[in-house]
Amino acid sequence: MAWRIEGTYFENCNCDMVCPCSTSGLSAPADYDRCRVVLAFHVDSGQVDDVDVSGLTVAVVGDAPPLMSDGNWRLGMIMDEAASPEQAEALGAVFSGQRGGPMGDLVPLVGEMLGLEVARIDYVDDGRRHRVNIGDAVDIEVEDFVSPLDATGKGVRVSGVGFPADTLAAGVATRSRVNAFGLDFGNEGKNSFSAPFAWAA
Repeated sequence: MAWRIEGTYFENCNCDMVCPCSTSGLSAPADYDRCRVVLAFHVDSGQVDDVDVSGLTVAVVGDAPPLMSDGNWRLGMIMDEAASPEQAEALGAVFSGQRGGPMGDLVPLVGEMLGLEVARIDYVDDGRRHRVNIGDAVDIEVEDFVSPLDATGKGVRVSGVGFPADTLAAGVATRSRVNAFGLDFGNEGKNSFSAPFAWAA
């Protein structure tokens, strides 16, 4: 059976500015000896087989070597407590890569799954600003870059990236604190990307 999900996402990693991992197609190393990243996905609308997964949020917490194409990523997933058991199973299968699609393409790079937690996830996408709060585990706010000389107000975009969308808005974290799956870090003042996404398989 087929599935499709679409919504908005943002991420915050510990690279200083405009993450070289994403913008090089994983062919350039991160700025530091480990890549520490959180990606938050809010599904505005979606169907996995006959399960409606609209309105739910999933977060992925990652730790990877600087050259991400080397693999051995460590990933943990946090599922929205608002999801029913059927919705959680459906979204878990998509975001773990079991159902193919963009996350399925990353499966060969994952060396360790750190686990699955269920928590209340508060996600806000407010134009240029994006926020996610997950209990005591994650508190991140990012803001897209917009030049004062940009009359359109569209901001800085990086295209040709591919994952999780082809074009990402570049920005910076104004607040960042993460303590989940044994990983404790903060990426305030560091790189962020955001974008609408639409996946299907």
